[in-house]
Amino acid sequence: MSQLPAIGVDIGGTKIAAGLVDTDGNIVRHDRVDTPDAERIPSAVAELARRIRGDETVSGLGVGAAGFIDDTRSTIMFAPNIEWRDEPLAQRIEAGIDVPVAIENDANAAAWGEFRYGAGYDTDDLVLVTVGTGIGGGIVHRGSLIRGGYGCAGEIGHMRVVPDGHECGCGQRGCWEQYASGQALERLASSELNGIEGPDLTRVARDGNQEAADLLAEIGHWLGAGIASLCAVLDPRVVAIGGGVAAAGDLLMGPAREAFDRYWPAAHYRPSPVLRLAALGNRAGIIGAADLSRVEPAHQTRGRG
Repeated sequence: MSQLPAIGVDIGGTKIAAGLVDTDGNIVRHDRVDTPDAERIPSAVAELARRIRGDETVSGLGVGAAGFIDDTRSTIMFAPNIEWRDEPLAQRIEAGIDVPVAIENDANAAAWGEFRYGAGYDTDDLVLVTVGTGIGGGIVHRGSLIRGGYGCAGEIGHMRVVPDGHECGCGQRGCWEQYASGQALERLASSELNGIEGPDLTRVARDGNQEAADLLAEIGHWLGAGIASLCAVLDPRVVAIGGGVAAAGDLLMGPAREAFDRYWPAAHYRPSPVLRLAALGNRAGIIGAADLSRVEPAHQTRGRG
């Protein structure tokens, strides 16, 4: 594994953030730009990365983006928030910067960052659950990131928890993220708390608004129940919970832990995973993407048959 720093990039719907990351997981330089239209994103990433790199010699460039990434870590097959279909993103970024580029699902990158430098400090087996507008996830098993047979593993928000439930953006109904995410919180707030929007719920709940606290508890209940099902399949040692909604802290985590204990199969006869808040915040994706480009250089997987 290279001992050189690497560049990590996190492509979001509104901004592109990047950092120069050393081998201890520290971001030593960072910058960001507004996200342009889809066609101009590759050149914007290359320009931002050149600025971040400066005169440094780097081992590679890791890019985290939402969507289905192929198993060569070079092409985005589908992105939910950007008009990308079979987009050869690595190749297009490499045209603007002379370093190897590896593309990673953004939740996978964040999971790897937490595993290496955050909430996974005491384990080689971790699942990250990111609770934002939707639910994303990443799975690390025995020190390796699990990507699945086609590169699309970790889409945990689309486990079906309610048959024929709320319609989801993926085209199905009853997905977990429709009941335990920011969009679920927005839906509940609009129907039950007039004038209070989802992002304000945590503040008013902490100020003593019991209705707001109850809505967060409902989201927490769905979150914990889903984590119990997830852990029944994956059996991780640590579940780290991150994302914007997780900023509610104990207002969310208390009900989540109670629901997990209630629905955890054979609870008295097997070890239980530790549920904890993620540690790196919005830096996890940058740190994880950079580190993955160093630990698993792009040329090791590019072009696999």
